[in-house]
Amino acid sequence: MAVRMPICSTPPGRLVVEPFVDAHVHLDYSNTVGRPRPNESGTLFEAIEIWAERKDKGLNDFDEIYRNALAAARSEAANGTGFIRSHVDVTDPELTALKAILQLREDVKDWIEIQIVAFPQNTVLSFRDGPQLLEQALEMGADVIGGIPHNEGTPEDGVASLRIIFDLAEKYGVPIDVHCDEIDDEQSRFVEVMAAFASKRKLDVPVTASHAVAMAYYNNSYMAKLTSKLIAAELNFAICPNENLQLQGWGMVPMPRGVAPIKRLVESGLNVAFGQDSIADPFYPLGDGNMLRILDVGLHVGHMLSDTHLSQALEFITSNGAKNLGISDRYGIEEGKPANCIVLDCSTDKEAVQCQPDVLCSVHNGKTVFTRKPAAYMTTMDGFAAS
Repeated sequence: MAVRMPICSTPPGRLVVEPFVDAHVHLDYSNTVGRPRPNESGTLFEAIEIWAERKDKGLNDFDEIYRNALAAARSEAANGTGFIRSHVDVTDPELTALKAILQLREDVKDWIEIQIVAFPQNTVLSFRDGPQLLEQALEMGADVIGGIPHNEGTPEDGVASLRIIFDLAEKYGVPIDVHCDEIDDEQSRFVEVMAAFASKRKLDVPVTASHAVAMAYYNNSYMAKLTSKLIAAELNFAICPNENLQLQGWGMVPMPRGVAPIKRLVESGLNVAFGQDSIADPFYPLGDGNMLRILDVGLHVGHMLSDTHLSQALEFITSNGAKNLGISDRYGIEEGKPANCIVLDCSTDKEAVQCQPDVLCSVHNGKTVFTRKPAAYMTTMDGFAAS
């Protein structure tokens, strides 16, 4: 459970909370929107094509990736994020993006912590030397192993790719975070395969299904069967509501929400965290690392505006994300844990969602990252006063 601690005895009050956790983002993609071309269709498939073109044209050089990712990390930190899980494309024989984000991880560790997921954007088995590059990324220092089974050449290859991923996770003792079923297809059911592998392997590391878009289309009978398997496997979820609202449902009538069933997962007792996913790239042209904005959208699309849900809303971008990242043992405002916290210009979780308050102070490992003065304005209009 996240800790809520009002620290001012006079109105409006301030709230001390753990630093935000961005449970899913792609720092190596950040600030590349429009290069080499815009995503005219707005679809996920065109975005993947554009990213492949970018690599083919040699646009992904170390310096540009590092510079763009640093700007994204600064934006995240300025919005109160202290912990990031970044998926980094390793379907590149030179592993240029990985090298850049490894360097970034080291350079920013005093003010933000980055976990790196070795992510095979162009698949494991359908990309030349995919398994070898995935393992090489772990040897170079990636913290987590990823995958994208629904994009493999066949369903059989999708299952085989997950077997490779779980094998490597066991070999290197790293967590698993897979882009799973990010497609508007109710027949895409690799989340069930992930749950089966997690239950059988018992690797004692967090296993996370990211996106899980196809779950939005599963029928009730299948969901009833699946949910018990997900619970038994202790599967975590990383949901990116803003991005998937944009990318999913194109050409479908009526157009669906295209976001995993957040409320149903949560009320089943499963751990769900939110992620920004993209910051101005071919997949999503907006985004600035403001996790309160992501939280706002996630609660709306999940039909979670009841008092019960709003009273603990910040957990989606704090403690739930920490569980995905496997850092719960050192995360939280408790005696004996590292001094990590932020101060919000509000007094409750509900106010944080409603008012999108500024982060007035951020502390990382006992050191102040920044402070910010509360917003203020003056009026000369009679009868008007700020609340």
